[in-house]
Order: sequence, then C-alpha cells, then structure tokens
Amino acid sequence: MNPRVIAAAWGLPVTAAFVLVPLAVRDRLPDPMATHWGNEGVDGSMPFTGFVAVELVLWGVPWVLLLVGSRWAHAHRDGRMFWWGTLGFMSVFAPGASLSVLAANLDVPVWTAAQLTAWHVIVTLAGSAAVAVTAGYLGRGEPDQAPSADARPPRLWLREGERTVWVSRVTNPWLAAVAAAAGGGVGVLAVLRLLGSGAGAVLGVTLPVLVIVLLLGLLSASVAVRVSGDGVAIGFGPFGWPVRRIRLQKIDVALSETRHPSQVGGWGFRGLPGSATIMLRGGECLIIRYRSGGRLAISIDDASRGASLINALIAERVEQ
Repeated sequence: MNPRVIAAAWGLPVTAAFVLVPLAVRDRLPDPMATHWGNEGVDGSMPFTGFVAVELVLWGVPWVLLLVGSRWAHAHRDGRMFWWGTLGFMSVFAPGASLSVLAANLDVPVWTAAQLTAWHVIVTLAGSAAVAVTAGYLGRGEPDQAPSADARPPRLWLREGERTVWVSRVTNPWLAAVAAAAGGGVGVLAVLRLLGSGAGAVLGVTLPVLVIVLLLGLLSASVAVRVSGDGVAIGFGPFGWPVRRIRLQKIDVALSETRHPSQVGGWGFRGLPGSATIMLRGGECLIIRYRSGGRLAISIDDASRGASLINALIAERVEQ
C-alpha cells in the first residue's frame, strides 16, 4: 500500500483523538491546566484551549511533512528507514505526552496540585524509541540496486546556434522539518507570550535560538541548480538565495554519480572548499570537477542531464 495512504489513514484518527479525548474529560480538568514540571514539581500552566492547540501543532506539523515528503523518502533505502522511523516515533510520543499531561491533571482541584509520575515519561520515551526502531527496520525494504559506473562523462550534443538551459531543484524534508519545528516553536512561544504563561527569561533565551535554527533550516533545506551558457548557478533556500556561481572556464568536466549520506558523513554541507558536497538526499549527484583539481558534488534530480549540458557547453567553447 502507498505509504502516504498509510500515514493519512493512521494520522487522521490520531489527529481527531487530540481533540476528542481532551473534550471527553474536560469537566474533570482544571482550567488552566498544568503543562510543565521541573525539579521541584509543576511550574507551568496553560488554558485548556491553548493546550489542545499546542498539542495539535506538535503532532500536526511533523505529520503533514511526512505526508508531503513520502514520495521522496521512499525513493531510497535510507529515506524509507527514516520516514517510517519518524512516523512510528511521533505516533507514540505525541499521543503519549498528551495523555500523560491529561492523566496528571485529571480530577485535581487546581493545576498546582497536578503530579506527573516518572513512569509516564519512561514508558512514553521507551515506547516511542522501540516503535521507531521497529518501524524503521521493517520499512527499510530491499537495498537499493547499485547503478553501473559510466566510463565516459555524459555529453549533450547541441545544434549550431542552439541555446539550452537546465534547471533542477531538490528539498530535504528532514531539514525542512527542522525549520518547520523551529517555526512552530516560534509560534508556540508567541502564543504563550500572548496568553501570559511564558516566563520572560525562557523566552529571551529560547526565541533567538529558534529564530536562528529557522533561518539556517530554510537556507539549507533546499537547493536549486541552473546550467546555462553563463555557467552553473546554485541557489539555496526557498527563494534561491544566496546564489553561488561557477563559470564554465573553471570547470574541467561534469559527471553523474550515485552517492548517499553515509558516504559523505551525513546530510547538509560537507567537506571543505575544493572538495565539498551538498547532500540533501541520497541518490543521483551532479559532480563538478574544477580545472584546479578540486570538485563539488550536489545531490540533485536529473543530474545526468545537467552534467551532459555542462560538458556540451564546455566543448562548444573549446571548439569555437
């Protein structure tokens, strides 16, 4: 069955439960409710409606991102494993945390009397981890088939006077999820501030960190590559800015190879200038080899066609 269908079929009732379960026991809950416990006991509260809204955001944002990124994630074994593992973890952790808070507030006269027992936390975390590992292991599927290596660099043959442009874009849903979570955190802190339930010191420290994570996540979650007669332009972020430009005169040859995060040390920007990799997803990568001896690898869709055009443009300049 399609993983997106499975995620939707499972996520819809879970989402409904986040609203229906609290409503079913609302008469037995104090308002405001205890929502945070420290070393000395309960130290934070939130109105009932605020609690339901925050819980929906904490579950809904990752769930929607999993739905959107399901097709990309299942294109490769690593993606399948992390997709199923994340779905399994969130499907247990989010409802478990919500039920633990509800149980702690059940039938107490005021929120300051709510007590969260340690076994609630232990069971939630252990259960989430166990389900995540199991789901990731079962959902990983068969190993990806290794493609055969090309002996010659690909080249696209251009007719005289023909001008061609190649554009491709790729997004890492996990880095996008980090940015979305940071954005959600900024929204939650804003709501808490409006409700008057957030400590000023906590907001002063947490908000700048979340804003930085949000900006870095947006800039590193997606990359777009454009190949034309002017060279190669690599744009970062949802708006394709900032842009790194590589002139054709600096390029020796372009190749297409299959690489995975495990081969380059993980996702994101890896290596140093002259031997760097922009790894947003495992699979086909555009490899640019410089005349100076360095190289740049970019995980991008349809990399073979992009490499072919780069080589054709370089050959065209040499033949002129």
